[in-house]
Amino acid sequence: MSHFSTVKTELRQLEPLVQALEDLGFKPDQGEQPVRGYRGQTVTADLAVSMDHGGDLGFRWNAQTGAYELVTDLDLWKQTIPVERFLSKLTQRYALNTVLRASDSEGFQVAEQQVKQDGSIELVVTRWDA
Repeated sequence: MSHFSTVKTELRQLEPLVQALEDLGFKPDQGEQPVRGYRGQTVTADLAVSMDHGGDLGFRWNAQTGAYELVTDLDLWKQTIPVERFLSKLTQRYALNTVLRASDSEGFQVAEQQVKQDGSIELVVTRWDA
């Protein structure tokens, strides 16, 4: 029998999380959403990604930790990469989107953005002061 697992994260802002999921090719639904698991069982999440084969991905706000947690049925995990690698890629995109948003609000513009051979992202931002 399968069950839902909750995985702690450091993802604290909704907008960069949504953007990170979209960057990875997912279409997240916001607001209270059902997350499907084994034999149609569901839990409610604040953000969900429906998967064709069941085993949806959900993110639920944890007020105690001040972060979103991944909620999914790990026994139904059908992604092409393990959950740890998925969270690593998601966290990287989340961090990039957070930095881009903060840079933009401070008046910086992206001068260069490169994905290195090791998968890291190099970002160069500039700002012209008048």
